[in-house]
Amino acid sequence: MTAPSKVSGSPRDAIRPRDVLKARRLETRRFAISDGAPVEVVESGPSIPARLAALTSRLTIRPILAVGSYVPQVPWPWGLIDHAARVLLPAPTTVRAAVSLPNASAQLVRARGVLPADGTRRVILYLHGGAFLTCGANSHGRLVETLSSFADSPVLVVNYRLLPKHSITMALDDCHDGYRWLRLMGYEPDQIVLAGDSAGGYLSLALAQRLLAEGAEGAESEAPAALVAISPLLQLAKKHKQAHPNIKTDAMFPAKAFDALDALVAGAAAKNDIDGKPEDVYEPLEHIEPGLPRTLIHVSGSEVLLHDAQLAASKLAAVGVPAEVRVWPGQVHDFQLAAPMLPEAVRSLRQIGDYIREATG
Repeated sequence: MTAPSKVSGSPRDAIRPRDVLKARRLETRRFAISDGAPVEVVESGPSIPARLAALTSRLTIRPILAVGSYVPQVPWPWGLIDHAARVLLPAPTTVRAAVSLPNASAQLVRARGVLPADGTRRVILYLHGGAFLTCGANSHGRLVETLSSFADSPVLVVNYRLLPKHSITMALDDCHDGYRWLRLMGYEPDQIVLAGDSAGGYLSLALAQRLLAEGAEGAESEAPAALVAISPLLQLAKKHKQAHPNIKTDAMFPAKAFDALDALVAGAAAKNDIDGKPEDVYEPLEHIEPGLPRTLIHVSGSEVLLHDAQLAASKLAAVGVPAEVRVWPGQVHDFQLAAPMLPEAVRSLRQIGDYIREATG
């Protein structure tokens, strides 16, 4: 499946039915709107399965990452994770279609009962996590299928280029291409939701900022309907995360992991020349401006990325962007990947689906 060459569909009327529905939604909104301060909700839990998942991660994943963090430049076979995840993909009732982007591939996913992506309803652009280093549409297959079902929406998952061969800016270019592909399919910005987990949270916010900034460069500035971030990495700077109290309770990431990520990001940026100069490392939280899409963040109360989530919500609310953080006590980083095995994962994705439905009608 390749992108069409022009925007499909007939011109929209001056007053669209979707605009009328959006006005009605404002009168019956279920989710709180922040007014200069973020909304923060602490969920119940953790359940026994969640406690077992956190313990398992602390005994297995965290030690492995601790060892690997001392030699980040070793060519670990990170790509095998997404290939191996194919055996864990959901039942064949899920419809998956390959999409070709200029420099990357993507997968258009819709759960059973979800209508095809034809530009007339909502759609989610999903940017997967994996420290910019690994994972893809296969590793996130169950999460995406569940989200598609709860949001009643097709999901475009971008397999963006990864570290260390490619820089974060190249990955962001691929995500931008995914967004443009949806626009060429006939979707309007207020039908598109940007979503991502972990490193994908960074890419989602950076993409929203790029779309907003394009207005200053002569192109039309666009604001998607909403942004959803799951356990997001939103700040590449490591200092404050390594000093956060949760560095001791995080079931996945040791402090050294952020040193390794910093080295990989800086190394890839140094090799990517832009106008004869090495690529700058971009910090999304230094570029928070009015006009960004309303934002929902789900994060574990015991993971170190709680720092990024709360800081981002505060900065967004301070410039008038509605921001909500839902904190899930005792969960492992990115626990939504464990749906449907963890009850909290299912509950979280159901809430996110409701949020997306409300934001897009």
